[in-house]
This record gives sequence, structure tokens and C-alpha cells, in this order.
Amino acid sequence: MTNRVRKAVFPAAGLGTRFLPATKAQPKEMLPLVDKPIIQYGVEEAVASGASNIILVTGRGKNAIEDHFDVSVELESYLEARGKKDLLDEVRKISNLINFAYVRQGEPLGLGHAVLVTRDLVGDEPFAVILADDVIDADPPALKQLIDVYERVQGPVLAVERVPIEDVSSYGVIAPDLSVDLGEGVYLVKDLVEKPPRSEAPSDLAIIGRYILTPDIFPALAATKSDRTGEIQLTNGLRELLKTRPIYACEVKGVRHDTGNKLGFLKAVVYFALRRPDIAEKFSAYLASLGLPTPTR
Repeated sequence: MTNRVRKAVFPAAGLGTRFLPATKAQPKEMLPLVDKPIIQYGVEEAVASGASNIILVTGRGKNAIEDHFDVSVELESYLEARGKKDLLDEVRKISNLINFAYVRQGEPLGLGHAVLVTRDLVGDEPFAVILADDVIDADPPALKQLIDVYERVQGPVLAVERVPIEDVSSYGVIAPDLSVDLGEGVYLVKDLVEKPPRSEAPSDLAIIGRYILTPDIFPALAATKSDRTGEIQLTNGLRELLKTRPIYACEVKGVRHDTGNKLGFLKAVVYFALRRPDIAEKFSAYLASLGLPTPTR
């Protein structure tokens, strides 16, 4: 088994019901933050972190994702004929980013199931899982922070973030073993709980959308029972894996936007627009003209 993280799995088979009707005929992963679809931010993060293969878990109606990362001969010819070199380079960069493979998740049976269907493509090596809804602006990239920890501890690593205690019931939450010193922001995981009630949460360290997993997660997921909704939760699979090996957590340093809900998506649009040199000044002036506080960068 290679110890290098070369593959990144992107679960993208969800129905995107929170954004209906916009997502009736368009994958939520293709909603743009300024002029770049949500999922491309995650793919670029994977590339910047050293991954060389992307595995997209798709479902019905997700063809637009595959088309986005494919070569578009007609579009490239059009741009080239009109001398639009900057746009041509940008379009070609998308299709040349990395090697892509696709696997269908026949039914949306949970994040754990989405990871399980990649078993044959991942093989016997460590791999990353990126939830594209979590767009994280970080330097070094969030995934690279996890990989650095993985290379040190040689075990699964979960990205975590401290959240307000009233929000813990929306996340998987870890119980850290504070008796073990692994350095600032790195924890040995004693337990994991999926969406605990506030009164039962073991900490305020919530699992966010980045994971480094080892291939023994697959038999653990296969042994994990579906929850009351009929889904296999990745957190429950990790809890099963915890019976046989240590699992670690890394508190990611960066700015995270949860674009899986409307408010988080709108905040992300504003955040990334204000970081664009070509439009930041005019957009900031427009926000100021509304009589609202100008968002900080």
C-alpha cells in the first residue's frame, strides 16, 4: 500500500433540494461563486494539495459536472478564432487539471455509501474525501493541512472546526482525547457522534468536509448499519473503524463557507467577489451604496 495520498473522492450524487427550483435541472455543485462553480474550488484545492486523480461520485442529472471538466472542442475553437486567449487558457486549465474517473451512486443512500461505492477505484491506498459544499479559503490548502498530519500519524485524519454549541446538532462531533499531546490543533479521537443533541455533544469540535481515509474504512462501512433514514453515515462508519485503529482530527486553519445552504452560499459569493481584484472595488462601492456594513475580507 502506498502511503501517498494520490486520490480525492468527491461525493456529488445528492439532489440539492435546498436550492430548488434552481437545482431541478442543474447540479448544486455547478452553482457559481462569482464565475467558478462550487465544485471547481474543491478540485483546485485537491490539485494544490498534491492529488493526481479525482473520483466523482455522481447520480442522475449530474452530467453537467462531467461536461465541465471535459474538453470542449467547440468552445475552445470559438475562443481561439476570436483571439480570446485569457478565456481560452482558463477553459483549458479546467480540463487539464487532473485525471478524472466517475462512478454512479444508484440511490442517495448517505455519505458513507457514497464513499463505499468508490472501493474498486480507490484500491488499497489512502485517499481524500472532499465535500464540495464546504468551500475553504486557506493557505496552505485545507486538504494539504490534513495530508501533513496524515504523513506524521499514519492514520485517518478528519478536518474539524469549533462551532457554536447551539449548532452541534447539525454536525458529526468528535470527543478528543486531551491526555494525548499531538501538537496544536491535532487530536486523538476517542469517539464520534453523528448530530448529537446539544446536551449530549462531547465537544464543540465539528467534523467538516475534508477527510483523509485509509482503505480499511471500506469493510468498516460495509459493516455499518443504515440509520433510521435508511442511509449509511460516514461518521458511523468511522466509529466502527475506531474499534480497530486510532483516528485523528486536525483543526483546519482557514475561512470555511458552507455553500450547502442559501445563507452560506450568499456569504461565499460576497466573500470571493471582494477578493477579486477585477471587481472588488466596484462591488464594495455597490454594497456601501446599499447603506449596509461592508463585509470584511
